[in-house]
Amino acid sequence: MTSKISRRAFLKGSITAAGSVAATTGIARAAKSITHETKEPLVTLLDISKCIGCEECVYACQEANTDKYPEPQKPFPKMYPTSKVPVQDWSDKRDVTDRLTPYNWLYIQNASGMVNGEEIELTIPRRCMHCENPPCVKLCPWGAAKQEENGLSRIDSDICLGGSKCKTVCPWDIPERQTGTGIYLDLLPSLAGNGVMYKCDRCYNRLEEGEVPACIEACPEDVQTIGPRSEILKKAHALAKEMNGYIYGEHENGGTNTIYVSPVPFEQLNKSIETGKGKPHLDKVKNLMADGTNFAKAMLIAPIAGLAAAFGKFYLSSKEDNQ
Repeated sequence: MTSKISRRAFLKGSITAAGSVAATTGIARAAKSITHETKEPLVTLLDISKCIGCEECVYACQEANTDKYPEPQKPFPKMYPTSKVPVQDWSDKRDVTDRLTPYNWLYIQNASGMVNGEEIELTIPRRCMHCENPPCVKLCPWGAAKQEENGLSRIDSDICLGGSKCKTVCPWDIPERQTGTGIYLDLLPSLAGNGVMYKCDRCYNRLEEGEVPACIEACPEDVQTIGPRSEILKKAHALAKEMNGYIYGEHENGGTNTIYVSPVPFEQLNKSIETGKGKPHLDKVKNLMADGTNFAKAMLIAPIAGLAAAFGKFYLSSKEDNQ
């Protein structure tokens, strides 16, 4: 017969001790590590044994990115055909925090699992995984999704048409659309993508200033650590060894820049979490860009996407000059 213990009680034991391996060394050191001193991608390690589900990261994310959120124009243009790209409107549901939306790029997922015959409850911060070879970037036909030199991927809301190709090819279905905003209103309001796609951009503007993402800065439990890939992977493996735990994100989709370490196998966690729209899974993911078809598509799309992105920027610049 198994017993169920509170996650706080569990964390007072061996997992808490093991968790110190991956503890952050302070905001100052983290900020230093994300300057241009290294050519390596920036990777985030999340020790979910430490997360208490307080949602401080969620609210910090919202506050830091408020200026990036859409302010849609209503009524929305009618699409032709009407079934082509459905309307998705979250503008009146901005307080939703139990899933990903265009106004909520990070949420806390609840899970449970067995460790040494005891059931424990875990909470997991979920957002974009920031893949090393992101399908959303390589297969966006408009060049709106891009990958920065530091490895993070983001969607340029200025030129995104909201066609949701990024969501279709994302293994975790992360990006979410908001209708009634974006360049499609000027170009093809009845025929284009019906809005703009949104997801975590890893606080790229803060990173450019040598600051850490807002969710990391706000976390009271040092759940997240950010740094060069080699350093973070070394910490992840040390932590997993100490807690006899498991790693997710190192190899999924060919590797991501988000690494989770858990005391519970991710197969167990995936069975216990609620998945669905705006609620990504924790299942294994093959390398989608290693598929010959996707690789060929990416090669064909790249020059077209480049031209489309250039046109989008030119159009916006011309529009601003004429105002």
